[in-house]
Amino acid sequence: MKILISADMEGATGVTWPADVLPGTPQWERCRALFTSDVNAAVQGFFAGGADEVLVNEAHWTMRNLLLERLDERAEMLTGRHKHLSMVEGVQHGDVDGIAFLGYHAGAGMAGVLAHTYLANQITGVWLDDVPASEGLLNARVVAEYGVPVVLVTGDDLACEDALGYAPEALKVAVKDHVSRYAAVCRTPARTAAEIRAAAEEAARLAVRHRPAEAGPHTVAVEFDAAHLAMAATVVPGVARTGERKVAYTSPTMYEGIRTFKAVTTIVSAAVEEQYG
Repeated sequence: MKILISADMEGATGVTWPADVLPGTPQWERCRALFTSDVNAAVQGFFAGGADEVLVNEAHWTMRNLLLERLDERAEMLTGRHKHLSMVEGVQHGDVDGIAFLGYHAGAGMAGVLAHTYLANQITGVWLDDVPASEGLLNARVVAEYGVPVVLVTGDDLACEDALGYAPEALKVAVKDHVSRYAAVCRTPARTAAEIRAAAEEAARLAVRHRPAEAGPHTVAVEFDAAHLAMAATVVPGVARTGERKVAYTSPTMYEGIRTFKAVTTIVSAAVEEQYG
């Protein structure tokens, strides 16, 4: 049994504000250890549940945040950019039986600790086939095309609530409770590690590949906080403006859909000016 862990940071234990996840800050250095602790707990649980291999895919920002020297030695880590499938890279090779979304968070425009979708700001909403979409929902639809189930989700309580919509059978562990976008009631690392480890051990039984989901087409709509960003996004082929601050595109599969979404966010981030956005 092979498990893939897609490890994001905003939903990690103790993380509540931007400096906790921004590479290079003292707070980020401190929170890297908390992030690594969550990942290790999941790795330990999956091996206890019968996994033969665990691959951890770094999925946050520069994708160079986890402390390799502290990682459980039985796991392997895919770190750095750039990747064909970004946050769920590795699922496409046909050898993954289940995936964990660790440290996930609510989507742009939703309530949740550090809620966003790919870009920290700029995006105010994302919809997949007219359904409000978080990174969890987008990534779940991608991995479904490879027949890989989401077996575990960790994050704040609202990230776990969001996961009920895209992975109802997955085990969920809330490591903190949302108070505001930059505040939460947090569990201690010892407590969250124990809860993640136990959930991962149980979740391993759900790691059974199934028939791949049927291909799309799928329509993705993205709303920005400024009109010029919608204009910039239309540089990507197939992306059309549907409103003053909104664009949409249709892809035949979610594989292509997530790659187009990544292209849109890359173009848009380059169109943001320091002071005025």
